[in-house]
Amino acid sequence: MYSMTEKQWWSGRVDHATDPAYFRFHQAIQLKDIASRKRDNDLKGSIALIGFSSDEGVRRNKGRVGAAKAPYEIRSVLANLAYHLEKLSIFDVGNVSCIHQQLEESQEELGKYMHYLLQAQSTPIILGGGHETLYGHYLGARQYVNQTTKLGIINIDAHFDLRNDFLPTSGTMFKQILEQDKFAGYLCLGIQKWGNTQALFQEAAQYQSNYILAEDVANDSQTIKLIDDFTKQHDYIIFTLCMDAVEATAAPGVSAPSPLGLEPKIVRDLIRYIVAKPNLLSMDISEVNPVVDENNKTVKLAAYFIADAMQSMQNRKNML
Repeated sequence: MYSMTEKQWWSGRVDHATDPAYFRFHQAIQLKDIASRKRDNDLKGSIALIGFSSDEGVRRNKGRVGAAKAPYEIRSVLANLAYHLEKLSIFDVGNVSCIHQQLEESQEELGKYMHYLLQAQSTPIILGGGHETLYGHYLGARQYVNQTTKLGIINIDAHFDLRNDFLPTSGTMFKQILEQDKFAGYLCLGIQKWGNTQALFQEAAQYQSNYILAEDVANDSQTIKLIDDFTKQHDYIIFTLCMDAVEATAAPGVSAPSPLGLEPKIVRDLIRYIVAKPNLLSMDISEVNPVVDENNKTVKLAAYFIADAMQSMQNRKNML
């Protein structure tokens, strides 16, 4: 299920071949094969991009498939963005793909590579994929930390993803996690009232999940305090961004567009704040669907969000 990324996805304009002041991401990224999972000293302190090419969870959830193409399309946009991260080493360490509808197996495979990257002291950023990406993300993080370590998950999302379906889907991950892991906590920012049934709000209450409705999310003291309090209550944090939380005018290329979603600048500010937390382990971005996108809007926004996240990670590293 693992494959290396082909160099063709990291190509673009060259303003200068050797002067880093002119570089774009494709001139700075390093490709790396991690199939052997050997300890690599060069990964220490780096950021590692890994793709999860899956929309099987979306298909099972009766959504619009196409997110499996997102990891490559996001790379192709990120490749041409101006590079301002000269103090970081950034690796593209390949992809895990869901083949023959084997979602559970591919999530376990992603978890193994996540565990390896965390052990190598790299900060992984997963390019999803449907939001089923998060479960593989969680498996790797939980394997890395002690089983009784308090692991908090911060989710920017229009939906709780606490569904009680027969098979795992892109809408069941948090219920799966909270049912099996009493040391996991859940904070969701951007919940849409009309996108979640009363039963799902009841599920959130049952699991003592924290959340803020989309209409109440802002870069203000109330939202920041909730993030700070949640972060302090957990030993480690993983962060997941579902692009359907963003207003549909800016992110139409998702499985379930949100006409009253969050403004991109608010999401950007939240990303910057969350990934700068010293106990953050990793993040993923999910539900970008290039097949239904309009003029590459959603793919491009996702690439900008990732670049912003890496900038904040660099700033965090400098402060530690």
